[in-house]
Amino acid sequence: MTLTVDSAAPAGESILRRQRIRESAARTYARSFPIVPVRANGMTVEGADGRRYLDCLSGAGTLALGHNHPVVLEAIRRTLDSGAPLHLLDLATAEKDDFTTALFASLPPAFAAGARVHFCGPAGTDAVEAALKLMQTATGRRGALAFTGAYHGMTAGALAVTGSVAVKSPLPAGGEVTRLPYPYPYRCPFGVGERGAELSAAYIERLLDDPSGGVVPPAAMILEAVQGEGGVVPAPDGWLREMRRITAERGIPLIVDEVQTGVGRTGAMWAVEHSGVLPDAMVLSKAIGGSLPLAVVVYREQYDDWRPGAHTGTFRGNTLAMAAGAATLRYVAAHGLVARAELVGARMIARLDGLKSRVASVGDVRGRGLMIGVELVDPAGAPDSCGALPPDPALAVRVRQACLERGLIVELGGRHDAVLRLLPPLTISDEQTEAVLDRLCDAIETAAGPGR
Repeated sequence: MTLTVDSAAPAGESILRRQRIRESAARTYARSFPIVPVRANGMTVEGADGRRYLDCLSGAGTLALGHNHPVVLEAIRRTLDSGAPLHLLDLATAEKDDFTTALFASLPPAFAAGARVHFCGPAGTDAVEAALKLMQTATGRRGALAFTGAYHGMTAGALAVTGSVAVKSPLPAGGEVTRLPYPYPYRCPFGVGERGAELSAAYIERLLDDPSGGVVPPAAMILEAVQGEGGVVPAPDGWLREMRRITAERGIPLIVDEVQTGVGRTGAMWAVEHSGVLPDAMVLSKAIGGSLPLAVVVYREQYDDWRPGAHTGTFRGNTLAMAAGAATLRYVAAHGLVARAELVGARMIARLDGLKSRVASVGDVRGRGLMIGVELVDPAGAPDSCGALPPDPALAVRVRQACLERGLIVELGGRHDAVLRLLPPLTISDEQTEAVLDRLCDAIETAAGPGR
């Protein structure tokens, strides 16, 4: 195919056209947001056409401090100017040592005290693969327990424990996984609303103890304390404690995926801290690299049964990401951004709850800290046994477009892509918070139309 460049077209339009021609059909965000960012600072992104947007996607939660935060840029420049090697596989460096120190200082003390860290490939999905392999090695078992609504990545093992049928159905089976019900009060798998968490725990415990239940003792249970791609569904703290009790009593390692929830996002440095649960392994990525690619597994030392080379990867030694990540972890802790996320998140949810009371198309508002979901529904549809109305993914697409027209970037998620997901940076100001809410509420009301 011959590619011709239209020199008369604006630069942004030409770039978008070439992207459509050259890149794969699997591209995602580029379809939702047909913009060409040329500059970014904090929460603001400027497109090639000069338009500015408030970014509530934040690299799918990667940008804890927003775009190009001064502390991150300073760490990167300092590392570059020092002459430090930028690529060293898994050799020891001062930058890795400093990052590990900052990371362990941020972890729950009882967990960090006897922990080991493994540096993985650059993405969270590779860290999920590593965690599953680690527990398979340590236990000698093969299967895994995972949950409805889960998202853990797109590589084979991570995809096997992911819940989305749409991304799994075209592929061969990815291993023996027992799918368990995740608490989701609005669309409760048991049809009983808030009591679903209690029934979920009872069901799981009885299933694992049933000699005819069909579940071979697994290598691990993996879960998210707040499901992100699954629609911003927080797990009740009591249910998480029950999962810890159930797995501990049966010798099943518990892996908590904190790829999106970590580094203050939920109003705690790590989402497990809300419940007090101490897992056997935590999968970390996204914000820990300070906007650059970095992924690790932190786990209890008793599971460190790997042989050398058991899980490797060329890009485990990203020096710049370690420097940026250490700076980010320390900045979040030193500047009270964890408490700030909890405060601002509560304020946003309260206002969105007010919108729900007057706009019938807003079915549910939920979240934790600055991880917020707004589920859009069809008010003309028939409610289910819990009173939840049918999801309205078409309305969600219209709202996302209306937001973009108003200079606001939000993405969709959830079981039917009917949940508006808000992941603003932890540095969001009060003024920006109000601007986000003003634009979002106006977009929802406009897209829903009168009487909806």
